[in-house]
Amino acid sequence: MGKRILFRTAAVLLGLLPLVLCEFALRGLGLGKPQDANDPFIGFSDIHPLFVLNEESGRYEIPKSRQTHFQPESFAAKKKTNEFRIFVLGGSTVQGRPWSIESSFTTWLELHLSAADPARHYEVVNCGGVSYATYRLIPILQEVLHYQPDLVIFCEGHNEFLEDRSYAPIKARPAAVSWAIRQVSRLHTYNLLRQSVLGAKALADSSDRQPAVVLGPEVDARLDWVGGMAEYHRDHQWQADVIRYFESSLYRIVGIAQDAKVPLLLVSPVSNLQYAPLKSEHRPNFTVAEQQEFDSLLEQAGQLYGSDLSRATELLRRAIAIDPLFAEAHFELGNCLFEQGLTPEAREEFIQAKDLDVCPLRMLEPMKKIIHDVAEKTNTPLVDADALIADHSRSGFPDRQWLVDHVHPSMSGHQLIADAIAEKLEQLRIVDRRAGWQEARKTAYREHLAGLDHVYFQRGKDRLRSEQGWAHGLAPAVRKK
Repeated sequence: MGKRILFRTAAVLLGLLPLVLCEFALRGLGLGKPQDANDPFIGFSDIHPLFVLNEESGRYEIPKSRQTHFQPESFAAKKKTNEFRIFVLGGSTVQGRPWSIESSFTTWLELHLSAADPARHYEVVNCGGVSYATYRLIPILQEVLHYQPDLVIFCEGHNEFLEDRSYAPIKARPAAVSWAIRQVSRLHTYNLLRQSVLGAKALADSSDRQPAVVLGPEVDARLDWVGGMAEYHRDHQWQADVIRYFESSLYRIVGIAQDAKVPLLLVSPVSNLQYAPLKSEHRPNFTVAEQQEFDSLLEQAGQLYGSDLSRATELLRRAIAIDPLFAEAHFELGNCLFEQGLTPEAREEFIQAKDLDVCPLRMLEPMKKIIHDVAEKTNTPLVDADALIADHSRSGFPDRQWLVDHVHPSMSGHQLIADAIAEKLEQLRIVDRRAGWQEARKTAYREHLAGLDHVYFQRGKDRLRSEQGWAHGLAPAVRKK
């Protein structure tokens, strides 16, 4: 029996030997890398580099053609011997909106690390793109891996619902199958064979094959156009597809970084729960009689906000029993409960209002769970900015104390996030902060803040008003038919 088992094991290993040799050969030749595999769901009509080399300055710079969504940023083409280079990818939160890079957590992180560990030259490069979703950041990740990064930080999850796109090819898979596909997709042999098969299939089916979803080279958010808010309606299947694709994109980002052997840190973004939902819709088959009763209950509750919150709470609960899908009712109930000191119950209603928002510009709770699951299953370090802000808020949840609108932290909030990232890097033994770093960091923060003039702050205020109008569907541009 022992000889038969040994013989069969040897036969299997011998049969696998060509595949093992092929895998090593492909790795050596740089073929079939996971980051080279095409996205099976979405493609882009064209991909322009985010950074272009300026021969005169010897620096890579974001060209003006990309500054519709990105802020000017640059780094030296020739990396210093003692330089620790960090690229931070994300959306407008990473960019520091409604202000800019100068007060983003990326700048505070660079100041923190430089003050705490002066033996190194820290360079934190901001790659935050306004309205950029996770899938649009994948080409940027692939690009920055060519610029000798020592660390990549990824923070996104708010912008996944901005662009109008379909997910016809997406099919729900069992968790075990998805896990197996993720593991095998790290093999260069698998990726090369897959590309060959898909290429041959595309040629064979070119006459009658349905076209893939192809997006333009730059973000085309629905809210950038007049009438964009009206295009948002409750669509459970589309929302489920967006969430599933977010998970797929996040796993792909982790896989690309791991294959390149570049450390990756995930940051789970923060949402302001004390922000009213942007659009509410009633449940399907809502009758005229139900509509009248619902509106009456909300109106009666509103008249009691200043005199009898307990009674107003009762009326709002009755309205929600009629239509549990109307986001605004949950938000109003959350406010009533919060004013009565019932904070845990209020928090749950605020979360319901956020997740039922028909125009979701704040990351949904299932997506927050996905970030944590991906981090855990791939052993990727995570800084939870949402939980961090909640822990430092008087209310116990992310609110107006630390956020200036629905998702953007205040300057103090950005500093808090930067400090949490620096602490995580020390825990991972990536950074060694010297004794007395706290005072050095405070001095660096104070001096940098003093250097920002009143024009910088005024621009932030103006941009905040503009962005609030944008978020409520008040875009000035009319889309051409």
